[in-house]
Amino acid sequence: MSKGRAPTSWIRIALSLLLPPVGLILVWAGSGWKTRNRLLASLALLALTWVYVFHGLGLSIERDGTGWRPLVSITPVWSRYATVEGASASIAAHPSPSPAVRGWNGFRGPERDSRYLEGEIRTDWPGDGPPLLWRRSVGGGYASIVAGSGLLFTIEQRGPEEVVAAYDPDTGAEVWKHGWDAEFREVMGGDGPRATPLWHDGRLYVLGATGEFRCFDAASGKVHWGLNILTESGARNLKWGMSASPLITGDQVILLPGGPSDRSVVAYHRLTGKFLWGALSDKQAYAAPVQAELAGREQLLVVTAERVVGLDPKGGELFWEYPWVTSYDVNSVEPLLLGNDRLFISSGYGHGAAVLEIGRSEDGYTVKTVWKNKEMKNKFNGSVLHEGHVYGLDEGILACVDAATGERTWKGGRYGYGQILLASGHLVVLTERGDLVLVEANAEEHRELVRFSALTGKTWNYPVIVGGRLLVRNQTQMACFDVSPIPTDPS
Repeated sequence: MSKGRAPTSWIRIALSLLLPPVGLILVWAGSGWKTRNRLLASLALLALTWVYVFHGLGLSIERDGTGWRPLVSITPVWSRYATVEGASASIAAHPSPSPAVRGWNGFRGPERDSRYLEGEIRTDWPGDGPPLLWRRSVGGGYASIVAGSGLLFTIEQRGPEEVVAAYDPDTGAEVWKHGWDAEFREVMGGDGPRATPLWHDGRLYVLGATGEFRCFDAASGKVHWGLNILTESGARNLKWGMSASPLITGDQVILLPGGPSDRSVVAYHRLTGKFLWGALSDKQAYAAPVQAELAGREQLLVVTAERVVGLDPKGGELFWEYPWVTSYDVNSVEPLLLGNDRLFISSGYGHGAAVLEIGRSEDGYTVKTVWKNKEMKNKFNGSVLHEGHVYGLDEGILACVDAATGERTWKGGRYGYGQILLASGHLVVLTERGDLVLVEANAEEHRELVRFSALTGKTWNYPVIVGGRLLVRNQTQMACFDVSPIPTDPS
């Protein structure tokens, strides 16, 4: 009789291995099992289920921008790693001609204000979105994409390495990559590098989440120089990692390690890596430095964990300061220039926004609070300026504020903790769940025009437009859409 039962036993084992939930039913429905053995078999089958679902199917459960709501997505692991490690990207049937990749050389564009300045874009999107040119998988992290030297660049987490990768703008194919051992993990914010690279004059400047910094030849990937900015400045890493993208001013590259003893803000020679100067002793935050002319003087604008400051770009002298303290030291958004020596600042966690006016006096500089309220709370999602109004995500809900008075004119459209950019009088919103949304930049009402799914999974990375191409990425995918204007018929 035992020989007759053997095939049935093997069938049960096979079913259990292939379909663990069926195996659980068989374990508890069958007879002749001791309770201890049932429990052990159940634990083994549950573990196998976890492997299938979370590893094989790529089920991901992450926290959204609130820090507590779950975001669920599925990205098969086998498809992700096949492409990340160099396989061809998925190219649409009708790719457009190669763009002149220029203009978007750094974080949030050339002016660090998320404005597309190269010309007009197509705003009559079809219901399923503009044409998809290509799609590919990428490694993890929250960095955005930059362009230069005929290539696209970003930084990713690939296993135990942070990897800088260059991509062909026509196909999405990987052209070169360079990695180093670094793995930043944080259970609430998520894993991987945060800071968007910077392209300047044929070189690429890249900062990882643990402070590793490299200067590359952008065309070839050759390393010119590198160092760890935390080690060099005697600084401790921030809770959510190094996030402030580098800035070039003159022959200097500006970085924000947050070290003591005048090493909070540092400058290195952009060609050689020679240390030039350091300033402040503030604990740093997560916003990138910005260069601007205010009160008739070029300045570096830096938002630390304690204050907003204006510094001399040539040596770091403190011109002025304004207290700006947010819960958990999360100042994550760059100052937005409004003109007339005014700038807009904003933070989340219930803090709010303010407009400052910078002036000159016999004693130096003056800082005037034009207005301050809680009508716009940018957590880590920068706002944009259009025709005297500031548009941004107020804790995940799109809102419009009068830049002169601080009055909110409308609030509507729940997009989560995604990102926005301004192009052709429209807001391109990349939602936290990976949808692309076209919204009219209308100060009187919220007017959403088109929404479609562009990516899968949590998406905190800023969108980019280069040469009429809209580029988006998150922790697993990158895609390119054609938003160049449709040529008009000369006849």
